[in-house]
Amino acid sequence: MLKTGLFLLSLFCSLSLTSPVIAADLHTGFSISNSNLDPVITSPDAFLGYPLGQWHLRHDQVNYYLKQLARDSAKVSIEHTGQSHEARQQLTAVITSSKNQANLDEILTQRQAVKSGATQDGPLVIWLAYSIHGDEASGAHAALALSYFLASSRDEWVEDLLDEAIVLITPSQNPDGMDRFSTWTNNYRGQTDVSDSNHKEHRQNWPNGRTNHYFADLNRDLLFLRHPETRGRVALFHKWQPHYVGDFHEMGRDRSYFFQPGAPSRTNPAIPKTNQALTEKLAHFHRAALDELKQSYFSREAFDDFYYGKGSTYPDINGSVGILFEQASPRGQVQITQNGELRLSQAINNQVATSISSLKGSLALKHELIEYQSEFYQGRDKVLQRGRQTGFLLGAPANRERIEDLTQVLAQHKIKFYFLTKTVRQGSQEFTADSSVFIPINQPQKSLILALFDNSTEFKDPTFYDVSSWNLEHAYHLQMIRNSKLDIDVLSSHAPAKFNFQMSKQAVAVLVNWQQDFAAPMLQALLQDNVTVKFAKKPFTIEIAGKAQTFPAGSLQIPLKQPGFSMVEINNKLVKLSEQYPLTLYPVTTSAAISGIDMGSPSFKVIKPIKPLLITGRGTDASEVGELWNYLDSKLAVPVTLVDTGHISKVNLNQYTHVIMADGTYSSLDKTFARKLGQFTSDGGTVIAQKGALTWLNKNNLLKSDVKDKRFYKQLFDTRGLSYSDKEKLAARQSIGGAIVELELDPSNPISFGIRGNRLPILKNMAIGLTTSTTPFTVAAKYADEPLLSGYLAEEYQASFSNKPAIVLETLGKGAIVGLADNLMFRNIWLGSEKIYANALYFVPALD
Repeated sequence: MLKTGLFLLSLFCSLSLTSPVIAADLHTGFSISNSNLDPVITSPDAFLGYPLGQWHLRHDQVNYYLKQLARDSAKVSIEHTGQSHEARQQLTAVITSSKNQANLDEILTQRQAVKSGATQDGPLVIWLAYSIHGDEASGAHAALALSYFLASSRDEWVEDLLDEAIVLITPSQNPDGMDRFSTWTNNYRGQTDVSDSNHKEHRQNWPNGRTNHYFADLNRDLLFLRHPETRGRVALFHKWQPHYVGDFHEMGRDRSYFFQPGAPSRTNPAIPKTNQALTEKLAHFHRAALDELKQSYFSREAFDDFYYGKGSTYPDINGSVGILFEQASPRGQVQITQNGELRLSQAINNQVATSISSLKGSLALKHELIEYQSEFYQGRDKVLQRGRQTGFLLGAPANRERIEDLTQVLAQHKIKFYFLTKTVRQGSQEFTADSSVFIPINQPQKSLILALFDNSTEFKDPTFYDVSSWNLEHAYHLQMIRNSKLDIDVLSSHAPAKFNFQMSKQAVAVLVNWQQDFAAPMLQALLQDNVTVKFAKKPFTIEIAGKAQTFPAGSLQIPLKQPGFSMVEINNKLVKLSEQYPLTLYPVTTSAAISGIDMGSPSFKVIKPIKPLLITGRGTDASEVGELWNYLDSKLAVPVTLVDTGHISKVNLNQYTHVIMADGTYSSLDKTFARKLGQFTSDGGTVIAQKGALTWLNKNNLLKSDVKDKRFYKQLFDTRGLSYSDKEKLAARQSIGGAIVELELDPSNPISFGIRGNRLPILKNMAIGLTTSTTPFTVAAKYADEPLLSGYLAEEYQASFSNKPAIVLETLGKGAIVGLADNLMFRNIWLGSEKIYANALYFVPALD
């Protein structure tokens, strides 16, 4: 086995003149050496004080080094794309010739014309982005080595590259996760390297560094834009509109090296064939680079090009060519693998090799990449029409906040949309001016629009690396007309004026329609201030400003006569909150309803302040824990206590109102804790549990409804006559990667309050279900008779889930258990169903 190694990255192509020598000392670190480098430019080794790769980089070291390069070289400038959740700067190095650097403003102006489909005269734009998963560290290290090489090299091919192209290098796309990982792995590295995979250096704590602050996988967020890291990244993309995007990752240690093209049968059919042809041409450059290193690799399997929310596929639906790279991961300094010893220095070396092959390949295919991008945005169907428009008409009745959220996403994706200037009726549906939006199809971002609202249910290959559907119509639970035709005179680029709350002197109470998304955070703010708020168990109609106004069950009442508060004080609170949470408030001057319950009815229940505990740690699903935490913390502003499974048995549960359990095995929790949780519930506490947590509750006799898991559902699939070669196809059919299904709600159940209608789309991504409960009144929602709305779900699942419970509300003593067979908070984009959690938090404890 080699103890040191020098690897020459010389590519067999016409552009290959002089390449850097990559020096990787397998015991001390990694560096670039080349006699043709500018000595004025600070190397990573000199900056760090040790060879690059000897220790895992922190994010601040990455940023400081990029800034050092910008000080050293006229070829380097810095792009700021905001901050992470933990306020770490997100920086990208812009590397090009000094002449191009002096003309960046003009070049950027040219780039903004890309979506017009006009002929492009400016330079090629190449974006290399690394380590969106914080524990995939070889990419960030390679990015520093590459940035130094480009800034300092005097090689002719590099000078030609920087004359003809602008190279964007983003070393770390997940600053918070990167620091979580580097701190862990550096802390457990000794003076002597340990390659045993059981060593703590290679086995991260919960949560690992893959995810961001809220444990979200940022490589799934490019369509949904729930996190600041992603919003900055997408803004950078549309600012520069790159021709080529390299997306550098790591995979399991026992694999080799992957680069696209991916599995051909799993490529999204909306991706142009030219895109895939260019991907294959670029692959020749990567093959040559890795062959020179004697590094094995593979393509055309395992990974796909289907879901557009990933770093390598978002470019494909936006006129660029995105390429995924996956390096086997040492997850530390060195690990033993099936292929022998794998070191960080070797992983960095491979990532540098394919980074340089990306640059050389892009430059060789410059004219084809530019022509492809121009053609992508050309065509009559990409031009905005005048007069009558055809497009998608979307509405969220009584819920303008949801439309505001949607339009923010559309704007960040550079999708043109209009607000209505007046109420529009189409068929039996009414779309009001304050809660509707119209998206014309004929615009540059047509391909992305169709992708965001795709409703496909049939697929050539049912194997999915991620979800099979992500339709925003269902995620936001919107009413929608797909081929709406509207005259331009009912459309406006300006949002309707926001509601201006004014209290009437004769008012006795203020009402809030619970269907509004901001109703829950406003309620929480009032409870935090000890203001009494009630919710209606039944619908009612009351007179407001001379007109009859109907309020659904769940609507809030804020009485104006309250101990400890004057009417002026409550008014001031409501004015302030209506500015913070722009929703509609209704002052009422009488307690008498026209129909339904009066304001003083016992069917108005007082809402108690909440103090939830969220179980975290080993045995829980970090992504789902993070989604729940994000919702409670960021949206509701609830002080939520996070307690690990290893400590929960020592906690006095009676000081909390709710115990929340995300998906997980909870295998470390024993029957003693089960009895403790049962006592908590019997004493009046509420348990909110989903997916795998239901199995644990059922096994410990806390949940009465029986749970069916994947072992039950596998028996539904006929395996007779299958050969060994059919094994993968069967596994694909048995997998639920992520499909959109429909629930049928019991609208009278408080769990369903605030949700429009009695149908609710949700994202299902796990083979788990509930049996029909023998206890009456417990089923709050069941799967529809024909549950599949969008995406892939095997017929065996569809038949088995049909009309079976999906949400149950079971009483236990004075308390209750809310059981959810699915994650209704999926990636914090499933706004249509997150109200279920608010109902469980605020309404369930007040029930009789």
